[in-house]
Amino acid sequence: MRIPDTFTMRISHRVATLILASFLALITGHSEDAPRPNILYFYVDDMGWGSIGPNGQSNRRSTGLPNVKTPTIDQLAAEGINFTRAYGCTVCSPARSSQQTGFHQGHTFADRNDPNNAKKAIRAEDVTMGDLLSKAGYTTGYWGKWGYGGSKDLPNPVIENLQTLPTSHGYQYVLAELHHVRAHTFFQPTLWAAPAPSGSKGGLHLVPNSLKELKGNANYPDSPSNHNSPNYPDRAYCDDTYALAALDFVKANAAEYRKHGTPFFGLFAAQIPHAPFKEVSTLPGWDAAYRGDPHFSNLGAQTQQWAAMVTRIDAHFGNILAALDDPNGDGDTSDSVSNETLVIFMSDNGGPSGRNNAEMDANGGLRANKGSIYEGGIRVPTVMRWPGKIRANQVNEKPIDVTDLLPTFCDLAGIDSPVGIDGVSLAPLLTGKEKRREREFLIHEAGKSQSIIKGDYKLVRSPKGLELYNLKTDLAESENLAAGEEELVDELETLLLGERVDEPRGFANTYHHWTGADDATTSDPDNWSDYRYENAGVVYTEITGAPDVSWVATMENTEKQPRKANADSDLKFLGLEIKGNSEMKLELGSDINLTGRNEIRLSENGVLSVNGGTVTSLRWIDVREGAGLRGNGSVEATIYNSGDVSISASDRPGKATLQVVGNYIESAGANLSVSDRSALRIHGTAELAGILRLNESAPINWQTGDSFEILTANSITGKFANHGNQVVTRSGARLRIRYTENSVFLEIVALPRKVRS
Repeated sequence: MRIPDTFTMRISHRVATLILASFLALITGHSEDAPRPNILYFYVDDMGWGSIGPNGQSNRRSTGLPNVKTPTIDQLAAEGINFTRAYGCTVCSPARSSQQTGFHQGHTFADRNDPNNAKKAIRAEDVTMGDLLSKAGYTTGYWGKWGYGGSKDLPNPVIENLQTLPTSHGYQYVLAELHHVRAHTFFQPTLWAAPAPSGSKGGLHLVPNSLKELKGNANYPDSPSNHNSPNYPDRAYCDDTYALAALDFVKANAAEYRKHGTPFFGLFAAQIPHAPFKEVSTLPGWDAAYRGDPHFSNLGAQTQQWAAMVTRIDAHFGNILAALDDPNGDGDTSDSVSNETLVIFMSDNGGPSGRNNAEMDANGGLRANKGSIYEGGIRVPTVMRWPGKIRANQVNEKPIDVTDLLPTFCDLAGIDSPVGIDGVSLAPLLTGKEKRREREFLIHEAGKSQSIIKGDYKLVRSPKGLELYNLKTDLAESENLAAGEEELVDELETLLLGERVDEPRGFANTYHHWTGADDATTSDPDNWSDYRYENAGVVYTEITGAPDVSWVATMENTEKQPRKANADSDLKFLGLEIKGNSEMKLELGSDINLTGRNEIRLSENGVLSVNGGTVTSLRWIDVREGAGLRGNGSVEATIYNSGDVSISASDRPGKATLQVVGNYIESAGANLSVSDRSALRIHGTAELAGILRLNESAPINWQTGDSFEILTANSITGKFANHGNQVVTRSGARLRIRYTENSVFLEIVALPRKVRS
């Protein structure tokens, strides 16, 4: 199959990219037999929650009401999971920023449809899906509405910010619209494409928006798009152009995956079904899918056009999925990669108001529309399919968010997510192999209004005041419960405001690094890097000073000798990672408190030493392999331990403890070290799987048969993996591990020889 020059997808570029991808796969440690799926992500614009069969359109069909036809999406749902409580954002620009970076609108730079977003978001330091997956060895493609980096001029657009381009964030094959205003037509004269000729600014160049070279090509299946018609215009309907570029990519890379195991990631961000609607009606056979439908002629013109747009893109999705089943199109599906490919369908925000919503219930009866903080503005249709991994015909009612996709892809690719992001991986939900990490709430903004969703409850904060709804019993958000639930309202509002949702337009988290010498203090601003974001002579953000709760910070030791940083006053971060080539220790002074609102991550050679203070996170402390959490005090978070947690004695009288106000979860290979004078007190669940070790304190005073309690929890599951269910100390003492429902004890079985004598 010839790959059209129109899309600049020449074989030489592809071969070079695949060689690079293979090299990256080797250096990132991923072998060909690693179960890393291909990822195909269909992302539509302004398609309401009720616009697909399982969310309401099937009911309309069964009762004889007019309905929109989405057979491909409905089939995806039947073969996988329909997430009925999935959330996007209220409008286009923040949706794409949150999708790509994993940060919600309180933390990402684009928190609304700011006219300047095209010039300033996404930033160079923001790590996107494309960045991560390309570095993990994936071949990456993006087609459709990107929204950042180029001007809005229709005839002669220019690149305005190199930092924010898709090609600056890991996307190798691109056919896209860079400015959202330019995407307010489906007949742009040109589109931005990559790979581009050498010397092209930002690795992109403009190509004609035309299917002229594709007309009549038998390799492109016909569909309601009718792009093979002799009456199809020279200037193409852009989503047809995007779809055929995506189809080319999937065909070529599915074949490559089958031959060499190189995975691919493709994101098709369609402009459909965003306005303008009328343009679709200028195409040949635009309403072919609805001919013979007795309801269609009675619908308003806007509804007819909207329905035709939705069915048009659904047909394109079907053609692309067919390429997964039969990449070379020869009718033999032995080369299929469908079982190795995760497919996602999702909308960016709710549907707009208009006759399509009134006549076809496109938002499924939810309150309000696109742009609103109510469910009609933020709840979006979302389905996922992965044959053999995701069980078919599932309906999942757990709240998920667009920010969850980036960490999900990282999990499936076997790589780390960026530190401190708001999203939480869905991979355990998809594979069912482990428990998903908990995230208590979801955050959304809509101009001057914000919301927090926690469990069944949703608090809306707007200039009108505070509103509380129970989404389980009141999906239409018709009964405000705020007056009778003051304590819950106060709790949710405190959490909401802590997520920085009321900051000025353009506020965002910032990125910082520890620069201090060994033994330097964390309160000194000179020991931290400043943050400055500017483009074309305009400074958008400049942050100096000591750490703040909006910081995503890294403390890394690049030297061969161990290094230490001393926390001499309370510290707050959005996310903090400690790591090093050799030990990098953050030593908290006596009773000093540390907060990592979203996450504290201790990576290889990273050590956090707690000395009677409190370590707090709304989510977790992640102790990775080769890292350590030491000391005594309090941790108000869940601890995930794959490394070493060591509870040391205190200078204070009594037994030293590490109090965990949350859960303690071990993986196999983790270590927990205690002594007869220290213990772990867990105000939650303890999940045990690692090795229990004992730091001896005074074995001379031990007697055979004595026991001491070293762990308590509200509930305990699993057991330590110690050989023979015993702990053997360095001096030769042997102790038996004994479990009760809520405690773990060590019982002295044999004393060291020198003590016995």
